[in-house]
Amino acid sequence: MPSRPSTVDTNRPGASAIEADLEAHRRELTGYCYRMLGSGFEAEDAVQETMVRAWQNIDRFEGRSALRSWLYRIATNVCLDMLRGPQRRARPMDLGPSAPADSPLGPMVPEHAWVQPMADARVLPTDGDPAELAASRESVRLAFVAALQHLPPRQRAVLILREVLRWHADEVAKLLDTSVASVNSALQRARATMAASAIDDTTGPTQVDAEQRDLLARYVEAFERYDVSSIVKLLHDEAAFTMPPYPLWLRGPTEIGRFYLGQGIGCRGSRLLATSANGCPAFAAYKPSGPGTYEPWAIQVIESSDGLITGLHHFLYPELFEAFGFPARLEP
Repeated sequence: MPSRPSTVDTNRPGASAIEADLEAHRRELTGYCYRMLGSGFEAEDAVQETMVRAWQNIDRFEGRSALRSWLYRIATNVCLDMLRGPQRRARPMDLGPSAPADSPLGPMVPEHAWVQPMADARVLPTDGDPAELAASRESVRLAFVAALQHLPPRQRAVLILREVLRWHADEVAKLLDTSVASVNSALQRARATMAASAIDDTTGPTQVDAEQRDLLARYVEAFERYDVSSIVKLLHDEAAFTMPPYPLWLRGPTEIGRFYLGQGIGCRGSRLLATSANGCPAFAAYKPSGPGTYEPWAIQVIESSDGLITGLHHFLYPELFEAFGFPARLEP
């Protein structure tokens, strides 16, 4: 555990077992908080606060078989506290129409306005039933997480607990100190809002198959050679290109190709290191910073369907690289 409250005696008998019990739930709690908050950094903060509160109150906790439920109650309260402001996170396409490639980038919008990417390794289970694993990956897709942000916080918690985590209505009611009828009503309203948000479901398979591996290999080769004509051939006719913190977003191969050869020319010569984020293949992109050296510039999340790329989402936040486990610099 990164930090513990000073009021906790970590040398007392059983402290190591308590820590192990709490840490066993960190990954799933991080996934829950990420869906609630739309930010990996905020999710990590929320989980750490959850762990601290759990340490502070562990002596008063009764019924160890319900430890998971108790931690989710704490995490939910932490998230609800963090969501008291009016700001909701979004994607560029949620805020306005696409634009031509030569449009001004516009001012950099503050980080708290955007749904941020999240490394799969921090939120998704590593084993289990294949169908459940696929559902878990779907539930952290950028479009789904962005759609969740349209919900009031308590409705958001209800929908995640009921539809994603498959809790029973009475369990959710107990967690939120409300009635089953209230939970069912909140879930019905949340479902209606999510249906109206028209989530884009053309993001392809949740597991990388042979066709997708070939597509990704061709993308990496074309991008590192900066062969824009080859990149364009890999794009779906309705492919979307986003680049937070800028609000500008593009639609279609023609505009994306024009951008790469225009305002985006600065990423020529980049190197890509593979990872995964939001249930999709992803890359850490490093741009040249000197002779033989490269510096972080973007985490790319790649969405695809039917053998073509449907989404190229570049998150221009070098601070994400550490969270994804990548170095701050690439040397020769």
